[in-house]
Parts: sequence; C-alpha cells; structure tokens
Amino acid sequence: MTLTDVKRIAHLARLELPDHEAEPTLARLNDFFGLVEQMQAVDTTGIEPLAHPIEQIEEVALRLRNDAVSERIEREEFQRSAPAVQDGLYLVPKVIE
Repeated sequence: MTLTDVKRIAHLARLELPDHEAEPTLARLNDFFGLVEQMQAVDTTGIEPLAHPIEQIEEVALRLRNDAVSERIEREEFQRSAPAVQDGLYLVPKVIE
C-alpha cells in the first residue's frame, strides 16, 4: 500500500486523517496485511474448522437455550412507537419502484 491508498481509503470511509497520522497508519496497515499473508501461507489442509478455540484443548458443551417464542408477549409494546403496523408487522414505505 502507499500513502495515496491510505488517504483514499480514509476518504471513502469518511474518516479525517491528518497528514501527520497518514504514515504511521500506512505502517500499521502494511504490518496487518503482512500478518494476513503469513497466516494465508500456512497449510491448513485436513484441519477441521473449530467453532471455539478451546475445543483444541477440551470438549466444549455449548449452552443452548430453549427454542421458544418470547416476543409475542412484548410485541404490542415494541410496536407502539412504530409509525405504521398491520397484523403485527412493521410497515415501511416502498423505496424501489
């Protein structure tokens, strides 16, 4: 990356980036991309993805909650402040013809 790239990215992200911060930002971004390149260079063929890194050390029991509808109790309260509601659904204006 170059300073021009950093300034363009900052502009696209609507971030104010003073000139005195552009060069250190460039260095940090290049360090980050270097780390990503190192990680991509590691051969992960045959390695199963983990849902949680602790799985590598011990078995993890995921805490699951009951699959029960709970919103119905509060739906009317939530929809009181909505500008338009019909049959329990939020109505929004059409934006695409």
